Amino acid sequence: MGGLTRRQVVVRGATGVVALASAGIVVDGIVNRPKPGFERSDFPKPGSAPVAVLTASTYDADLERMVSAGIREVGVSVRGLRVLLKPNLVEFRANSVINTDPRLIAATIVAMHRLGAREVVVAEGPGHRRDTEAIVVASGLFDALHDTRTRFVDLNAAPVAETTLKTRYTGLGRMWLPRPVLDADLVVSMPKMKTHHWVGTTLSLKNCFGCVPGRVYGWPKNVLHWHGIENSILDVATAVRPGLAIIDGIVGMQGDGPILGKPAHSGVLVFSPDPVAADVTAATLMGIDPERVHYLKEAGKFLGQGDLERIDQRGEDPFRHVTHFEPAPRFEKLSV
Repeated sequence: MGGLTRRQVVVRGATGVVALASAGIVVDGIVNRPKPGFERSDFPKPGSAPVAVLTASTYDADLERMVSAGIREVGVSVRGLRVLLKPNLVEFRANSVINTDPRLIAATIVAMHRLGAREVVVAEGPGHRRDTEAIVVASGLFDALHDTRTRFVDLNAAPVAETTLKTRYTGLGRMWLPRPVLDADLVVSMPKMKTHHWVGTTLSLKNCFGCVPGRVYGWPKNVLHWHGIENSILDVATAVRPGLAIIDGIVGMQGDGPILGKPAHSGVLVFSPDPVAADVTAATLMGIDPERVHYLKEAGKFLGQGDLERIDQRGEDPFRHVTHFEPAPRFEKLSV
């Protein structure tokens, strides 16, 4: 198809550093921390949410067909939309399962175009390495982007805009987010299904961390860590508001995730326009009680449907496809 050069694929944004003080993070050396929470009036009570679980034993399956079917199954229309795919691209280690598989990303790009999307870009702001292009190439994502003639946006370097937060879990009040995320008609969170050594699980809500620019918040998004990772998950996911989750659980990661864990062959993809419902279902598929994941339980109060009984399970029955993931260290209590 001709393809793109590496420079054309990786779109770099404005350079430079935005001072943390200008983002309202620190005033006179004191971190402002109002009482955590949210205003109920800002969020309608979560209703029933559709989730589709589809099975695939390997990445050699017809992923394009599966992605198209999953998107249709949960009632999401992408026709005429500018779609931003946000995969999990945090680090690269040979023979590891850290990142969303590039074959799934490529299949999703093709499926989105065939379903009528006006534009599809892939975007991520890796939290560990500052050389995003090196990770894109080493992970195999560059080849997938080249073959599908798709541009990648480095969210660590893209232009930013100030956003007022509707939640106050971190106490930041405001957040600087990349313009490509704010300007997209549909943000699709595409995490790898993994356990996490600080919060228990990392799925579509936690995946939104990569939307926060490193040039503002540091590496590995240090400001968010200082304000509490679970608090930050809630504030960031609420600000980004992904309209579709596609969770890569064909081969996930168990144990000391999100980087040093071991492969877990789960054989599933999870789709939902409700990221909370997607994560609750995915946690269940991992043999984890979502009620014991603190940030996920809190998100179910306002950000999406956290009650399994009010999730409209389509496709496969998730309870028939549970793979008991080895929990992250100190999170054994999450397992059912």
